[in-house]
Amino acid sequence: MPTLPRATLQLPNRDQSVLEIIHYPHPTLRYKSKPIKRVDANLRQMVEEMFDLMYEHKGVGLAANQVDLPLRLFVVNETADPDQRDQEHVFINPIISRPKGNEEAQEGCLSLPEVYADVKRPAEFHFSAYNLKGEKIEGQFDGFFGRILQHETDHLDGIMFIDKVMPNDLVEIEHEIEEFEVDFKSKRDVNAIPSDEEIAQRLSEIEATYC
Repeated sequence: MPTLPRATLQLPNRDQSVLEIIHYPHPTLRYKSKPIKRVDANLRQMVEEMFDLMYEHKGVGLAANQVDLPLRLFVVNETADPDQRDQEHVFINPIISRPKGNEEAQEGCLSLPEVYADVKRPAEFHFSAYNLKGEKIEGQFDGFFGRILQHETDHLDGIMFIDKVMPNDLVEIEHEIEEFEVDFKSKRDVNAIPSDEEIAQRLSEIEATYC
């Protein structure tokens, strides 16, 4: 991947967490991430924090926009076990193509905790991305790992799993989703969450560094 001038975005040290998982309907969850053009120490630190948050919340995958970053990357460990570091994966600028078949399975999301529903997805597909070293990862994927890849890539396009739930099933979780909307509005009313304009400005500044 090409390199841009040295980043000016500075993050605190690893003992000071700067990231947190945002919940629906936070605007960044609907933001279509732009491809990353540089990897530096700050980005690697963000990735480490993403893994920490994923494990803390018992997840198997976490996309950058779920931690309020407009970057096209996500992390995965299908075991959800921090002791199995050899199962950790970082995917940068992922692309899914050539889908085949379909299968349905239950999904959840760390940005909609405790909400679950069945989602139909391609059973097999071609996937390509880069790791933190700039090495290309490419191949055919299916099964549970493949479902994680599809779920997280959707996040980077501003798509959430509830967008793919069948109408009849969506009715069953509608009340739970509305509770997140009410909570978000209440936090906005007391300025606990920045305005859309402030969020957009912050995302633009991060993009200027990495995209």
